[in-house]
Amino acid sequence: MNTRINIKIIAGTLILFLTLFLMSFLILTKDYQWLLVIIPILFLQLFYVFRQQRKAYFELNDFVESVRYRDFSRRFNVKKASLELKNLRSGFNEINDAFRNISREKETQYQYLQKIMEMVNTGILSYNAQTHEVQWVNETLKQLLQVPYLKNINSLAKRSPDLYEDLINLKPGESKMSTIHSGLDSTKLLLSSTSFQTGDQKFNLVGFQNISSAVNETESEAWRKLLRVMTHEIMNSVAPISSLADTLQNRLAEHLNNNNNHKEASLDDISIGINTIKKRSDSLLRFAETYRSLNKIASPEIKKFYVCDLFESIFTLMEPTLNQKDINLEILLKEPGLQLEADISLVEQVLINLIVNAIDAVKDSTPKNITLAGERANHKILIRISDNGHGMAPEVLDRVFIPFFTTKKTGSGIGLSLSRQIMQAHHGSIRVASELGKGTIFTLQFPG
Repeated sequence: MNTRINIKIIAGTLILFLTLFLMSFLILTKDYQWLLVIIPILFLQLFYVFRQQRKAYFELNDFVESVRYRDFSRRFNVKKASLELKNLRSGFNEINDAFRNISREKETQYQYLQKIMEMVNTGILSYNAQTHEVQWVNETLKQLLQVPYLKNINSLAKRSPDLYEDLINLKPGESKMSTIHSGLDSTKLLLSSTSFQTGDQKFNLVGFQNISSAVNETESEAWRKLLRVMTHEIMNSVAPISSLADTLQNRLAEHLNNNNNHKEASLDDISIGINTIKKRSDSLLRFAETYRSLNKIASPEIKKFYVCDLFESIFTLMEPTLNQKDINLEILLKEPGLQLEADISLVEQVLINLIVNAIDAVKDSTPKNITLAGERANHKILIRISDNGHGMAPEVLDRVFIPFFTTKKTGSGIGLSLSRQIMQAHHGSIRVASELGKGTIFTLQFPG
C-alpha cells in the first residue's frame, strides 16, 4: 500500500508540474486560446491537493481531540477512507488501542490497589503536605475516626485535637503513638508516615494501626508470666512449712499424752503457736491456689447459642440480689434472634463479674440502673454492661485490668483480669469507658 501511495503522490506531483510547465510555455508563446483549457485543469489539481490536505487536517484534529478528552474508544473508519488516509486512520486506531490498553491496565491496577487498601485493618491516609487536602482515605480509617468522609485533615482539630497535633508534627519516616477518643471510649494508635512527590506537589502517606488489643495482650502475657513465677515460689515455700507444722503438731500431741506434769502450760503455748503457723500456711496455700486460676483458663468449648437465652439465664441468677438492693436491670436486645458462638459458661462468668461490679458501683446512686445490651455492629457482636454509678477516675481506669489491682476493701483484684483473658481466648476483647459521676460502660466484642 505504501508503494501505491508513493506512486500516486509522485504521479500527482509530476502532473501538477507538467501542467504548470505547459501553462508557462503557452504564456511565453502567447498562445492564449489553450490557456482557457489549461487553467481549469490547474485549478482542479490545486483543489484536489487542498481537499486532501484539508481531510488530513480534520483527521488529525479529530485524533488530537480524542487524546485530549481521553476518548480512546473512538474508531476511525479505514475501509471507507481514501488511499491516502487509510494509513493515517489505521495508525490513529493503533495509537488509540495502545492508549486504551494502557488506561485499562492503570485502572485495573488502581482498582486492585484500592481493594487491597480497603481490606487491610490499617487505616491509610494520603494528603497534600502544603494544603492538607485529603487525596485518599480508606474505610478502615473512616471507621476508626467515625467520619463518613474527610476532605481536609484540619477538620480533625476540633474532633480529635491530640490526634491532629500528632499528625501535623509527624515527620516522614517517623512513628508515633497517639490516642483517639470517642465519647467515653479511647483507642491507641500507632502512626507511621512517609512522603512522595508528584510533579511540584508533595504528599504525605500515613498509616493508622490500632494497637489497643496488642498492648492489652502483651500486658496480660507479662502478668501471666509474673503469676507463674509467683505461684511457683509461694507453693515451694509454703508447702514445706505446712508439712512441717503438721509433723510438729503430731509429735507434740504424742508428747502431751505421755506427760502431764508442770511443762503442760508451756507445751500448750507451743501448740497454739504451731496451730497459728498451720492456719497461716493453709491461708497462703489457698491464696496461691486462687491466683493460679489466672493461668489455667481452659480452652473455650465453642457452641452456638442465642444471646437472649444467655441474658435470661443471667437475669434469673441475679434477680434476687437486684431486688434486695432495689436495683433495676434493663435488658436491651435489638435482634431477638442474635446468636453467638462462644463458651456460654465462660461468658456467663464474665457477665456475672461485671454485673456484680456494677451493683457495687450504683449502691449510692438514685435511681440505681444497670443495662445489659447486645447488638451486631460492623460484623462484630457487642455486649455492653453499663451503669449510672460513681464512675472511675482516669488513673484507676488505666489499671482496672491489672491482676491484684482493686478499689474494693474486700476485692481480690483478679475478676477483670480473668475476664480479659476469657475474652482473648475467644479472640475477642473487653473495653471499658468511664467518667466520674457519669457511670461506666464495659463492652465485650466477639467475632461476628
